[in-house]
Amino acid sequence: MSKYAIIKLSGKQYRVEDGDEFIVDKLDIDEGEKLKCDVLLIKDGDKVLIGAPHLEKNAVEIEVTTQQKGKKLRVSKFKAKSRYRKVFGHRQQQSVVKVLSIK
Repeated sequence: MSKYAIIKLSGKQYRVEDGDEFIVDKLDIDEGEKLKCDVLLIKDGDKVLIGAPHLEKNAVEIEVTTQQKGKKLRVSKFKAKSRYRKVFGHRQQQSVVKVLSIK
């Protein structure tokens, strides 16, 4: 059984393990900086620790590896019979985060 944790980061919850890399909405942190997250749950084998609402003595340390833009979305507006058409593009700002340790 692997050890994993449920963390809360910028209003969303993620299931992470040691060494995981995942994408989150942009964090106001420079590349290479480390951050400790609120831990809601830790499972290590058969042992489960649940916070109320989060665990005070435990922490997950993460590092921002890169800042990037997401996939381009095309948004269009159209009104029939009035010659109104608009097309917009949007690329969400994202951060790629790596889990360093679950303590």
